[in-house]
Amino acid sequence: MQAFKQNKQLRILLVLFACLNISSCSTTSYHDETLGINDPFEEVNRTVFAFNDAVDNAIMKPVAKTYRAALPKPARTGIRNFITNLRSPIDIGNQILQGDIIGAADGITRTFVNTFFGIGGLIDIAAKEGLEYENEDFGQTMAVWGIGNGPYIVLPLIGPNNLRDHLGTLADSYADPIRLYLHNTDNEEIYYSKFAVEVIDKREELLDVLSDLRANSIDYYAAIRGVIYQKRNALIKDMKENDQYALEMPDFDDDWE
Repeated sequence: MQAFKQNKQLRILLVLFACLNISSCSTTSYHDETLGINDPFEEVNRTVFAFNDAVDNAIMKPVAKTYRAALPKPARTGIRNFITNLRSPIDIGNQILQGDIIGAADGITRTFVNTFFGIGGLIDIAAKEGLEYENEDFGQTMAVWGIGNGPYIVLPLIGPNNLRDHLGTLADSYADPIRLYLHNTDNEEIYYSKFAVEVIDKREELLDVLSDLRANSIDYYAAIRGVIYQKRNALIKDMKENDQYALEMPDFDDDWE
């Protein structure tokens, strides 16, 4: 069982490439050079997306609504701040890999202030003082290094993103110092509990956004795909324009439905 848990990331990677092989039979594809979208497996992606959407409607959305109803907004904000603070090592590590030394220094300052003066990160004191949170991930880092998007892929339960950012999410998860510590101290259940709370919190955050998107979209699949690429492009463009060390990169998610 221990070996099974430790190889979870490897299994996800194998599933990802298995989906690539299966999707090669697809005859429907979509390309949008403006946003950098390359969806060569659209037919299979839509099938997987429909499955994920059904699971979301049956499980995740009701859980998220219950979570929202059970906890007042200040409590949910505190949990979200705490989760964000726990992610700091990943954000800071990626800023260093991107050559964004100023951003990394700001991240270290945020972590110190919020951990010691914000009750372990429950209160985002740093943001109140003008030091806003910047989400950084290995997908953005690879974009800085000049690695392109790759094909758009919708994975069962994991959700949609391009290949580069799927691999970036996997790398961030594997290299997470909290995951490494908890696994090495036989406290895996704490990590998986944290992961579950993080997923529920993210789904609650997206309740209204996704409901509005569904209600105002002729093609919900295409709308989600477009939003993901717009968000990723915005994150990478902002980082590029504000980072003098950033390399040139092609135009380019995740929020899972």
